[in-house]
Amino acid sequence: MEVGGQPGIPARGADPIAEAPGLKRSDGRIRPLRARDVQLYRVCEDLTEALIYAMVVFGPWAFGTTQPWSIWVMNGAGCLLGMMLACKLTTRRRKGYHPPRWDDGPAAEGGRGKMAASRLTALLAWLTVAILGYCLISAVNARSTFHGDDLSFAYHPCLDWLPHSFDSSRTWRAFWTYLGLALSFWAVRDWLLGKAEGEDRGQRRPPQPGGDGSARVLPVRLRRLLWVLALNGMLLGLEGIAQRLQGAGKLLFLVKPRVNPGAITQFGPYAYRANASQYFNLLWPVCLGFWWTLNRSFGSQRKAHHLILAGCAVMAACPIISTSRAGAIITVGLVIGAALWFAAAHFLMADRQPQSRGTRRITRACLVLFFTGVLALGYALGWKPLKPRLAHFGHDYQLREQMYEIARPMAEDYPLYGTGPGTFESVFQLYRTTTDTYWPAQLHNDWLETRITFGWLGSGLIALAFGAVLLRWFARGGIHGGRRFLILIWLGMAGCLAHARYDFPFQIHSIVFLFLVLCAILVVLTRRPVRGGG
Repeated sequence: MEVGGQPGIPARGADPIAEAPGLKRSDGRIRPLRARDVQLYRVCEDLTEALIYAMVVFGPWAFGTTQPWSIWVMNGAGCLLGMMLACKLTTRRRKGYHPPRWDDGPAAEGGRGKMAASRLTALLAWLTVAILGYCLISAVNARSTFHGDDLSFAYHPCLDWLPHSFDSSRTWRAFWTYLGLALSFWAVRDWLLGKAEGEDRGQRRPPQPGGDGSARVLPVRLRRLLWVLALNGMLLGLEGIAQRLQGAGKLLFLVKPRVNPGAITQFGPYAYRANASQYFNLLWPVCLGFWWTLNRSFGSQRKAHHLILAGCAVMAACPIISTSRAGAIITVGLVIGAALWFAAAHFLMADRQPQSRGTRRITRACLVLFFTGVLALGYALGWKPLKPRLAHFGHDYQLREQMYEIARPMAEDYPLYGTGPGTFESVFQLYRTTTDTYWPAQLHNDWLETRITFGWLGSGLIALAFGAVLLRWFARGGIHGGRRFLILIWLGMAGCLAHARYDFPFQIHSIVFLFLVLCAILVVLTRRPVRGGG
């Protein structure tokens, strides 16, 4: 059945949701929008939602997605998300289908702010293409390939004025991984901007009667995604605590890893406790901001959202319980930062927002219980084994600084293009002073390792893309996101970036995927939505 056989005139008896006219082709004929196109669009939306949830859950539970098999599963899922996104974009742009979305609204009302949002989105898209192209050119234009069996390099002719890799096999793996991550990011963003059923009648619902009138109800899709993140993180934390108390040294009670086989060096499904602490420190501030938003929206009308606060307490205590020194220190810093921000928002900004005394007392009591509970739980289950490790904190990090000194000449020798994405381990052997020098798989400093492998050019592209993500909230158009929620997302990301100075969170797929999901949330949030949008 064709819909809209003539420009702007829907066929009689057509589905009301599919009444948008088709677009003209180059020959002037109308490309019709059929009912099956709309049905296919809806199927893609449903499959996208299910796959996003599955990837969120799979990432950390698949032993942190640190093994090749789990990384390829996530890469395949990301490519599948990209295929469904391409199908949806084709239906919207080539067939003229206009489903209700949060970034819709009259252009006149959006003004310069909405134009700025479109430009930021376009810039981010071009930067994504540039980063992927950078990796692809480095792999195709490889200078050499490393053979691990005999620790030798096979050299190839290449164009020195283009990006090039010193280990083509590792750079190809990095390219496919980044491609899957990029497609996942854009698929999550596009899905979040779509309205669920019942949300296509203008503005989002106002706060519920039980709330205090200071926060809008988040869209259904965003709420569902944040619920999945929060509940999955809580279960992950509980499993990690149970595994630590049991003390068998088996990941998920199933597998004893070859690296870090001792129970004290692991946490949950992560063979390296620091990676577990990095995941939790990235996630719990976001979930705390989600609880805050739900509490301001629903107040005492609903109680289920307080489960998120309990889960946040478990997640925030896990880095301390894991006995990761950097994790514990950063956790305490994040707790202090969040407490100061909540105090400022609760008292200094209170005069702008009408609130009942009962709501204020309940909110204050919940936050006090949260912060004291985090420190109490962390102290009770983690302080005894953590204390002696903190005593050697300075000495151990001096050893890492010595490793950084060996690696810095790599960045100096290849400043512009670097050694190629994913090639650090292969190339580092050439800079060891003796065969007894430690040969790490990761540098334990993602800032320096990124500069070594991507060079200043590639690192600059990544920095610009992240800057565009952070600036998106200030442009108009999208889903309304309050400053409290936004600041807490930023706080979690800042903690992850602090971890990256002395460790390697951005070499772990599950952490990078979570980081990009949060970036996708940031690029759909705005402080000023257009009328008819978020």
